[in-house]
Amino acid sequence: MGSQTVNEVDAVVLGAGFAGLYMLHQLRSNGFSTIVYEAGDGVGGVWYWNRYPGARCDIESIYYNYTFSKELYEEWTWTSRFPEQEEILRYLNYVTDRFQLRESIQFNTRVHAAHFDEEQNKWLIHLNDGQQILTKYFITGIGCLSAANIPNIQGLQQFHGKWYHTGHWPHENVNFKGKRVGIIGTGSSGIQAIPVIAKEAAHLTVFQRTPQYTIPARNHPYDNDFIKETKQNFETLKHAMRNSVSGTPFAQNQQSAMEDSDDRRLEVFEEAWAQGGFAFSVTYHDLLTNEQSNEQAAEFIRSKIRQTVKDPIVAERLCPTYMYGTKRQVLDSDYFETYNRDNVLLVDVKASPIQRITETGIQTSDDQYDLDIIIFATGYDGMTGPLFKIDIRGRGGVTLKEKWENGASVQTYLGLTTAGFPNLFMITGPESPSVLVNMPVAIEQHVEWIAQCINYLREHDIEIMEPFEEAEIAWSKHCREIANETLYVKGDSWYTGANIEGKPRSFLIYLGGFDYYTKRCNEVAQNHYEGFKLMKLKSIS
Repeated sequence: MGSQTVNEVDAVVLGAGFAGLYMLHQLRSNGFSTIVYEAGDGVGGVWYWNRYPGARCDIESIYYNYTFSKELYEEWTWTSRFPEQEEILRYLNYVTDRFQLRESIQFNTRVHAAHFDEEQNKWLIHLNDGQQILTKYFITGIGCLSAANIPNIQGLQQFHGKWYHTGHWPHENVNFKGKRVGIIGTGSSGIQAIPVIAKEAAHLTVFQRTPQYTIPARNHPYDNDFIKETKQNFETLKHAMRNSVSGTPFAQNQQSAMEDSDDRRLEVFEEAWAQGGFAFSVTYHDLLTNEQSNEQAAEFIRSKIRQTVKDPIVAERLCPTYMYGTKRQVLDSDYFETYNRDNVLLVDVKASPIQRITETGIQTSDDQYDLDIIIFATGYDGMTGPLFKIDIRGRGGVTLKEKWENGASVQTYLGLTTAGFPNLFMITGPESPSVLVNMPVAIEQHVEWIAQCINYLREHDIEIMEPFEEAEIAWSKHCREIANETLYVKGDSWYTGANIEGKPRSFLIYLGGFDYYTKRCNEVAQNHYEGFKLMKLKSIS
């Protein structure tokens, strides 16, 4: 540290999104001095950065919010079933000011390193402006999808037009009028952006590597009676979400898709398709464990694509062949209808790979596409990517990247902690339910568990907490065993790291159900943090 003055706080939290804001509120309420570092100049996390056209949440708004405060739930009113980015950002700013959190957040600040000091039993945090801060507890709330993936395509710097990534969209309006636009990628952000951009651009060329199964969102404004009823049922709704498999109050049909007749199964699928949203994913319990059931769902969606897209050749290019649901389930608004427009062209880059970006556009193996704007809707280095962007070092100076072998051997205990990194907590970290459940509910569960834990450590004069290696080995084994019983591991997706060139394949999401996961975390706490090494100054309990 040299002679530099180092400030000290009880806790440092990374990120001012859903996770960081609630963590700050919990810790401050319990009397812990806390500071949040946020790279952006405002709160919102993923909803601060993802401002691309058409950006909206794919969880219904009445479920996609905090439930820790009944008063907050009653005060805020959502306008539609699936909220737009702008509305979610307004909500998070409202929460920030409602609980006076802004004063404890330092914006425009990146943590580039966090090193555990074994002499002081504290974390030394290095900021991008050269400042350092000492803290007992280091908590990451940076999310699973914050490290944007820009493919290494030759020639990008030569392009004379403008280019953007959906995950780092400019705050000012991007004008597509009269422009030739190319968009690379048809994942969630691409599927949301394509219909909106197509209505404004002179021409839109979609460069698709892998087609997607996407379900109509059926978004609509909320009426006053529905909002009033929802707010009156807050306690029931909260209990249902927090005690569910997915963090939403939807009950899954416990029947196999193969137990129904062809006619009845078609009726079930049609009803869910008409309802929109994630109703389709809970039509049968075995869509992601039984290949026959999965194929029934997949073929139903392919039939809808063929019915919607007028050009049969384009329709077939848009029909996925991999197993339904093994990539992120996507909701859309008029996505397939967009390919019926005269100003939209679909390019299959598996058949005709992108070779380079030229001064005037994109060159594939078959053709040159002249463009004014290129958009990368190419997703993120998920799960481990955001953590690996920071130089996190635990005992003996070992980096998190080294411990996890660059992602090839990730081990955590409960997806919250990892051995060798004392007093480090990861909100919705690898091997927790994270992105496959309703994130605000998953975040609340993690934040409340961490806050309860830190209170326990203070009350019992415990300096250091870290999991025993055997506990995390057992947890990681449990996670893998459950995942291997599903079809998720048979697909190539960002869930497995397949979207990042050279990244080791692993499935780092807990699939045992949010309800069971919560129960297990509570058991660990009730058993005096079973599986953790709890160290006082010169003793171990």
